[in-house]
Amino acid sequence: MHAFTIKDLENLSGIKAHTIRIWEQRYSFLKPHRTDTNIRYYSNEELKTLLNVAILNKFGFKISHIDKMTESEMNEKILSLNQLDALYERLINALIKNMVDLEIENFEIILNDCIETKGIEKTITQIIFPFLEKIGMLWLTGHINPGQEHFVTNIIRQKLIVGIDRVTNTVKIDKSVLLFLPENEYHELSLLFMNYMLKNKGVTTIYLGCSIPLKDVAYLASVKQPDYIYTHLTTVGARFNFDKFITGLSKYFPKTPVIISGQLTNTYEKKILPPINFKKSYAEVMAFLSDL
Repeated sequence: MHAFTIKDLENLSGIKAHTIRIWEQRYSFLKPHRTDTNIRYYSNEELKTLLNVAILNKFGFKISHIDKMTESEMNEKILSLNQLDALYERLINALIKNMVDLEIENFEIILNDCIETKGIEKTITQIIFPFLEKIGMLWLTGHINPGQEHFVTNIIRQKLIVGIDRVTNTVKIDKSVLLFLPENEYHELSLLFMNYMLKNKGVTTIYLGCSIPLKDVAYLASVKQPDYIYTHLTTVGARFNFDKFITGLSKYFPKTPVIISGQLTNTYEKKILPPINFKKSYAEVMAFLSDL
């Protein structure tokens, strides 16, 4: 059993913490545990129940009605929801539930079914990215076990690689992009997705992968002469120095546009100058793709 905080439940379910507390007082579907110091925490079962309650409430069921449902009745009602948004949320919640229970086979079955019916790109944008956005909040606070993180990311990584290998775009764009992650950055999923999107658009990609020293990137760039350098910063090691990284990029690539995306771009407060360019949101990344 894992101990989730009320903030974790808020991030995963979309239900505000103060609303969760009110529901606890008025209804019986949530029964938090208490530490020796009287701090409430929640198990896997409470998390999964709240995910069910949240989706039913969002799509029209009253809390007082939901409170009287058994678990099987909740699941039946969720399966009967036919709105497209409800379908996506149901799939995302199912991935979360299988992750916390380490149900590897079921997790992979859900992704395989989505890819078969929707294709890899829609599966990534409509299911995988929202899923990662939710659980990413937990990875940063340490409430998701590293084993769960590795199990999830490795399965998704496999799907992305298969999708990249299957790209057969007859339209070619006369542009090339070199993609890499800096030293001690191993969160590769967003970079793999960008590689897929670029290849699917007809752009030539030079994919270097994780934890690459800048001097090695510079050597390959000098040989391949890409039109853009692209990197993504999710979380980096304690020794990572953003200022030093920016200075190194400017030194090694004074004339090549360098695109940096990822959540760390939102924490950097100093002014950046060309050739460095931040893409601070998914929408900005997609706009960069469209402009190529």
